[in-house]
Amino acid sequence: PAGAAAAAGKPAGAPQAEEYKIGTFDLLEISVFQVPELSRTVRVDAQGLISLPMIGPTQAAALTARELEMLLAKRLSEKYLQDPQVSVFIKEYVSQRVVVEGSVLKPGVYPITGRTTLVQAVALAGGPNNVANPASVRIIRIKPDGARDVAGYNLEVIRAGSVEDPLIQGNDIVVMDESGGRAFLRDFGELMRSISPFGM
Repeated sequence: PAGAAAAAGKPAGAPQAEEYKIGTFDLLEISVFQVPELSRTVRVDAQGLISLPMIGPTQAAALTARELEMLLAKRLSEKYLQDPQVSVFIKEYVSQRVVVEGSVLKPGVYPITGRTTLVQAVALAGGPNNVANPASVRIIRIKPDGARDVAGYNLEVIRAGSVEDPLIQGNDIVVMDESGGRAFLRDFGELMRSISPFGM
């Protein structure tokens, strides 16, 4: 169940740190073992494509480096090379954005460059506020088909080092939930101050 997954700090199937998805305008260093003429540095264009000799335009955005390696090797092996060994290194990450909202000190849209984790994204927004529930944080990710993928995390468990700090992707939405008890105390205090003749 979702509650148990959140309590554990990370649900089954949660994104792992190595699953950075290549984005538009990232700079990639592509090497083909023992075929130096095919090795080059290319930038992903606005459509998410790269262009390589013998292969032509290839979709790179939204793939991990490993997935792109496998795709390029497959295309090269179809016509030109026997068992090609392709390596993809992300040489330059281009700034993407993450939305951080809910019970944080400075909710808003923040630029992220390269590998950014959940803890780092929350820190960008000033960290939890005084009514936050760090044990209930959600990452909302919009899939290519428009569906929403929601994963729950326990920030306290992550900070304790018990589970991995998940990687944020560009356009993710991070929501820090509110603690019901803390919110009640805040609202009660504000109510008392508003009705007290002594300005509590």
